[in-house]
Amino acid sequence: MSTARRHTWQLLAMALSGLLVAAPAQALISTGSTPTALHGETDGDGQADRQAVSREIERFRSSSISISQAMAIAEARHAGATTADVSFDGGSGVPVYRVKTLHNDRVWRHTINAATGELVGGEAAFPLAELDVEDRSNLAALGAIRHRLADAVRVAEHAASGKAISGGLVREGGRLNFAIVVISGDDLKEVILEPPGARTK
Repeated sequence: MSTARRHTWQLLAMALSGLLVAAPAQALISTGSTPTALHGETDGDGQADRQAVSREIERFRSSSISISQAMAIAEARHAGATTADVSFDGGSGVPVYRVKTLHNDRVWRHTINAATGELVGGEAAFPLAELDVEDRSNLAALGAIRHRLADAVRVAEHAASGKAISGGLVREGGRLNFAIVVISGDDLKEVILEPPGARTK
């Protein structure tokens, strides 16, 4: 979704932020096109995109493990770890969650079976120093804010009346936000949340 189009939807959705009295951030919800997190299986063909998204949603709905459970499983591998990015992947044989956690200046990659919650194929880690400057900055900000991706998922699911299928960090206009994609009925909604204290100067 283009930044201009997202901005338009965000302005229209601001009225929904009143639902979030106890929320850690303001929620802006957009609908109308396939969120970026669910593109990739196709080459931009509209019909093929819709079919790929429908297959992904169907596999997601038949999974017994939620995105929150997958994050908790990955974070439990290292005491004090926090999730930086999570996404559902139903495109290959067994549906899985791909979870990236941050712990001790390393990014850990986990693949969690969406049916059993078991770790698939071990885990891999790489040092923060291998990331580009923007990614390092985003992850440093993640460590400095009080709210976590798990909090943003709960708020987004409540605001959009659905179940989250992916979530992660995005930076726009100097602001670090959580971007959560939620399945609500037959719609995909992207919820943008700005955690308090995440704005850069």
